[in-house]
Amino acid sequence: MTSPLDNTVWSSLTGHHAHLATIAGGAVRLPADVSVFAGLSDPTDESAWADLGKLAGADGVLVVGVPEIPAGWDVEVDVPGVQLVATRPIGAPEAEAVPLGPADVPEILDLVARTKPGPFGQRTIEMGTYVGIRRDGALIAMAGERLRVPGWTEISAVCTDPAFRGQGLASRLMRAIAAGIEVRGDIAFLHTGAHNTNAIRLYESMGFELRRTTSFRLVRQHGLQ
Repeated sequence: MTSPLDNTVWSSLTGHHAHLATIAGGAVRLPADVSVFAGLSDPTDESAWADLGKLAGADGVLVVGVPEIPAGWDVEVDVPGVQLVATRPIGAPEAEAVPLGPADVPEILDLVARTKPGPFGQRTIEMGTYVGIRRDGALIAMAGERLRVPGWTEISAVCTDPAFRGQGLASRLMRAIAAGIEVRGDIAFLHTGAHNTNAIRLYESMGFELRRTTSFRLVRQHGLQ
């Protein structure tokens, strides 16, 4: 038996996020201003990679958990990663959390640029709910939802301004996002870099456990710029 968590990008972009994505045969991708994610129905299928080539053009796209990159594609970034899943309900209300929307995007992008939680574009907030904490009017921490597959929703973009770290803001916002995920009957999961040991320890202390190792590879067709 396979799980939608085994091929999260494909499952999400052909399911809950299909309205944002473009699909061609065995490949699917998001617009660049939403995210760099692309998925394949079967990463071992040459025809699926040919379909991805039609969608990707000269753009680099991010593929997750693909064991082998075929000839004709250059790997520009290769980051070992992990996928963790919540083993129990972890959601809790957070009084300081405020919803984030399109008007907050400039501040969100500024916070992302300073903290580097992962890919985030002008329209990434269209993928799900995002909340933040403000101090003196300034956005200092945030978290949100990204990929969503049947029964599961990914917590993502967890970041805190360096000047405010050590106050538990990340875990509080994660629990606020998880509360909404659990209300609709889903279970929270997340991805992070395998070398992000401090974050992994935090997630494990909250009730997440390792489901599998994975990879994040930014790929581009050879010879295209």
